[in-house]
Amino acid sequence: MRKIQTQADWIARAQQVLPAGGFGNFDPGIIIRNGQGSRVWDEDGREYVDYLIGSGPMLLGHGHPEVLDAVFEQIPQGMSFFANNTKGIELAEEICSAVPCAEQVRFVTSGGEADMYAIRLARAFTGRNKIIKFEGGYHGMSAEAQMSLAPNRRVNFPQAIPDSAGIPDTVAEQVLIAPFNDLAAVASLLSEQVDVAAIIVEPLQRIIPALPGYLAGLRALCDQHNVLLIFDEIVTGFRLAYGGAQELYGVTPDICTLGKIIGGGFPLAALAGRREIMQHFDKSLVGADKWLMQLGTLSGNPVAAAAGLKTMQVLRRDGAYDTLRATGRTLWDMQHKALTAAGIDHQMLGDATLFDILFTDAKVVDYRGAQTADARLGTLYNDALRQAGIFKSPGKLYASLAINADDLALTQAAVETAVDALCNAVLQQ
Repeated sequence: MRKIQTQADWIARAQQVLPAGGFGNFDPGIIIRNGQGSRVWDEDGREYVDYLIGSGPMLLGHGHPEVLDAVFEQIPQGMSFFANNTKGIELAEEICSAVPCAEQVRFVTSGGEADMYAIRLARAFTGRNKIIKFEGGYHGMSAEAQMSLAPNRRVNFPQAIPDSAGIPDTVAEQVLIAPFNDLAAVASLLSEQVDVAAIIVEPLQRIIPALPGYLAGLRALCDQHNVLLIFDEIVTGFRLAYGGAQELYGVTPDICTLGKIIGGGFPLAALAGRREIMQHFDKSLVGADKWLMQLGTLSGNPVAAAAGLKTMQVLRRDGAYDTLRATGRTLWDMQHKALTAAGIDHQMLGDATLFDILFTDAKVVDYRGAQTADARLGTLYNDALRQAGIFKSPGKLYASLAINADDLALTQAAVETAVDALCNAVLQQ
């Protein structure tokens, strides 16, 4: 077989063995060869400033030397045991120390698993069945999570619409959909429904921030109706602040889910919560009828735990979050100023550590508002950034601690090129 040399060759091979030619995560038209610090290179050797950072976990950048040292120290001692290990226990201790709601932790391998078990745990604890989630909210790939994640048709709330084939119709009966940032809608649902176990919410829904008082309002409604509040902090945990969104916003849920950063770039996630809730993982305490079975071959594996522990140690250092936010604010401002100067309608949405642009003049507070954005301009802008050496998701820009002055200068030039492309497109309309 001839030696594979080009990205096109790899893409052709992928199309033969992978559905849609990819892993299901990102554009299969690019094959990443390697990453170092703030940069990644594709199989043709083209270099990019990386604002995708593995969809969030590489907060320190690729190949951070201290993380690599921790991993290389652990690997000869064992990569997976399917048993307790000291690194996993230490990581659980650090999570409990850092995250306000965390009295105990259960490890899983992926964020989707963590969200699935959080929903199941809420049902086990309350003895109720229904879950309230928000239209456009992302909580992994479980059947419940795939309700009204990205519906292509509008229906009346609280009807749930499955976003995937293969989900039984009965699942929709157990999931109630509400618009994000609308406390009155949630209050109405809770007053009408007697079988609600929990509300699950991203405290920053994709890039849409909660309105002032909204998360505290959800907390109060949950307390009033004896419903559990679940914060999906897979993305926001250890990113918005060391203690996550619940630290930053001052609202403590009953359960939270964590992922991405806690594994330091390796597969690891967790759910955490109050001890009385988490005890449903302990059959000796709750009995067989209320016990929640959970196990996973790689859950809490020591390599991921070692990487996560070292990542968190670096994040605890003085000035780490100030630096991260300053970088994010610079990236935010350079794009906002360029688009404003060009007279292009847009909104910057998110947090300085995680945000993106929607090309709309409408105020966006929920999923339906986000759908008013001009998708064509968004695609054109992101494509132009990619061509100019910027690697990012179509819907998010992740700041990282690896970004330096050279990266910012390259990004500024790419933004100017992308804005020029938008101006030309608008003139041609």
